[in-house]
Amino acid sequence: MNIFQVEWAEPDINRVLAKVADCRLPPAPAGAGWSLGCDADFLARLQQHWLHSFDWQACLTVLNRYPQFQVDIAGQQVHFVHVKGEAEGRRPLLLTHGWPGSHYEFWDCIEPLAYPSRHGGDAADAYDLVIPSLPGFGFSGKPAGITTQRHTAALWNTLMTDVLGYSRYRAQGGDWGAIVTSWLGLDHAANVEAIHLNMLGFRSLVPPRTDAEKHWQGQLDSAQRGYSAYAALQMSKPQSIAWAAADNPMGQAAWILERFHDWADLRGRPLEEVFSLDSLLTNILIYVMTGSFTSAAWFYPGVVQDGYTLLPEGTRCEVPTHFLECTGDALAPAPPPSRVELVYNVSGWSRLEQGGHFAAMENPRRFVEDLQSWGRS
Repeated sequence: MNIFQVEWAEPDINRVLAKVADCRLPPAPAGAGWSLGCDADFLARLQQHWLHSFDWQACLTVLNRYPQFQVDIAGQQVHFVHVKGEAEGRRPLLLTHGWPGSHYEFWDCIEPLAYPSRHGGDAADAYDLVIPSLPGFGFSGKPAGITTQRHTAALWNTLMTDVLGYSRYRAQGGDWGAIVTSWLGLDHAANVEAIHLNMLGFRSLVPPRTDAEKHWQGQLDSAQRGYSAYAALQMSKPQSIAWAAADNPMGQAAWILERFHDWADLRGRPLEEVFSLDSLLTNILIYVMTGSFTSAAWFYPGVVQDGYTLLPEGTRCEVPTHFLECTGDALAPAPPPSRVELVYNVSGWSRLEQGGHFAAMENPRRFVEDLQSWGRS
């Protein structure tokens, strides 16, 4: 296991900036806004911010704020943040991000989760945090081929038990993180004490039975039609988007920004109130500067190999599962509890009244409070 620091050489930074400066944004239909993809005016504003206002050194300082490491597990180089804090190793919690996020999704939650007494809380609520980067994402190594979410769960369990020495731990995740965390609960129950999800990971083959379940299925089908064209491409032909966006920082930014806009809870706040331009760019740069825009897309065919996370009737994750319902998640509307209980041993349920798909970034205070309350159960 090696200590890791984020370092971006000046020639590499200058090369990216030259490409950003040289990018001539194409025209967009009048009045299109975000309806046809990334909004042209927003992307132009981000381009100017990137060129003239963004502080690269401050970004590196932020990304190096917490202790981080790299370790080889079964031939896969895994990057992870490890913050012991006030828990001093006694309450390990594994946090797994999704796409197009990164380990940086949890940045505003790390300090209050690891050192609650510094934020007016109780030191007894502190967690020992482990936050890895998914295979092919960010500062983790690029796999030679397709990696599945189930295989990633096995890597994570090895990280927690063999590398870090935790015989028992809790796990949390949303988006891909919800699916990886679900596989942890199903396959590694001997080590996983409980899981916390802010998106449904597993689904049942049992057809909707109640009016509430049928209503949710309609919402889900509508959301998939409206927001999941990207997923169909990345599951079936991930290299197509890789070739189009390769070595194209502005193209990668536009593809990622569209998801943050469409999936976040913008019911009461504009996009730039939910995410600052600096935070959006920091997350984008984790893809751009590591060349992981391509390898992160390879994670999508993995879900096909795992059977689309559909569990046969009678198969259930029996590890105690807490579900955080994010009411502003446009991509993945929360199912009724009866639907979740088909595939999970539901031990608790809570609601995030303000927050969407990127719960930890959109509403870090309430996200932290929910994890602390769950930790006391």
